[in-house]
Amino acid sequence: MPNLDELRNAMPVAPLKIIALESAAMLGKSVNEYLVDFRKTINNVHKHDSAFQGYEEKNYLIDVFTPKFGSGEGKAVIHDTVRGKDLFIIVDITNHSISYTLNGFTNYKSPDDHYQDLKRVIAACAGKAHRITVIMPFLYEGRQHKRSGRESLDCAFALEELSKMGVSNFITFDAHDPRVQNATPLCGFDNFTPPYQFIRALLQHEEDLIVDKEHTIVVSPDEGALERSVYFSSVLGVDTAMFYKRRDYSTIIDGKNPIVAHEFLGADIDGKDVIIIDDMISSGESMLDTAKKLKEMNAKRVFICTTFGLFTNGLEMFDKAYEKCYFDRIITTNLNYRPEELLQKPYYVEANMSKFMASIIDFVNHDVSLGNVLTPTEKIREFLSRYNNRENMLYNDIQA
Repeated sequence: MPNLDELRNAMPVAPLKIIALESAAMLGKSVNEYLVDFRKTINNVHKHDSAFQGYEEKNYLIDVFTPKFGSGEGKAVIHDTVRGKDLFIIVDITNHSISYTLNGFTNYKSPDDHYQDLKRVIAACAGKAHRITVIMPFLYEGRQHKRSGRESLDCAFALEELSKMGVSNFITFDAHDPRVQNATPLCGFDNFTPPYQFIRALLQHEEDLIVDKEHTIVVSPDEGALERSVYFSSVLGVDTAMFYKRRDYSTIIDGKNPIVAHEFLGADIDGKDVIIIDDMISSGESMLDTAKKLKEMNAKRVFICTTFGLFTNGLEMFDKAYEKCYFDRIITTNLNYRPEELLQKPYYVEANMSKFMASIIDFVNHDVSLGNVLTPTEKIREFLSRYNNRENMLYNDIQA
């Protein structure tokens, strides 16, 4: 964790509490365990101050219940006090596994249902919390962030609505367009990316990867992901390339313009390992098409790194593509719901973000700068240096 000296001397804003909605129950439990461990090991000067009782707890989670009536209506019930607490509410709006009964039929919660549950929890706090921070890894309606013609502006409206309900800060990850924060200019808005967790997960599972310009290249699957790809490649010290998606703007299928072709822009990738960086896998058709073209261009291996693995059309396409060797690994974070079937796939690797999220919560609770957390460049380079020197280190250990 960066800025540990600041953390040791900083005074918490208020007693820390976390509400993990049912959609993010597993993530919330993991984050809570890290927080409990952090506060046991970090010797904060205010730790034993009687004015800050509750600084070191065995559990920071508050029990919350969001039942549904048979008509589909719902409510939120909080089973503990939130008065005067620095409250962090974690919600995963992509979790499609939670069922409820609607007029006798089994239904599953949609992003709209999860968003309504979030508002109900905030309403149940009744303005008694000292401060409310919403942690929404996948930003609600994040792809409907700008208006083109006569259409809704859902993401901006949601942020504005939550701010009016009393939310002070928003924490999200790899927002489709972080400029949507302009909808609530007086609220905190922190957008984090997982490049360190990606490279750590990848290098831990690929022991023979050589990260340099001669052997590795980072590819952006489209122009929208270019910025994150440029950052990732500059930290790794390798080249960047991208695909330009030519779309048919005269046609709309499933709410979007279909892709006509992928045009490659970049250096020769013959015999190189390719790392594809993007914010999400939705249906996966575009990503698999990109991976296929890279293999046709004689890429050695293709590693797909995305923050959110939604897999909205299932995993059958990915299984077939893996059998045809179109890609070698898929790395996604644990920030959103992933079915058990995915976790068992031989090509899947998880980039665990629980410790990182716990660090963010701890820093925000102490009002400590998040500058080093936002751009973990030095941390990535340090880990990469250890990886690149692993053979020398092993040789030295044997000699010793």
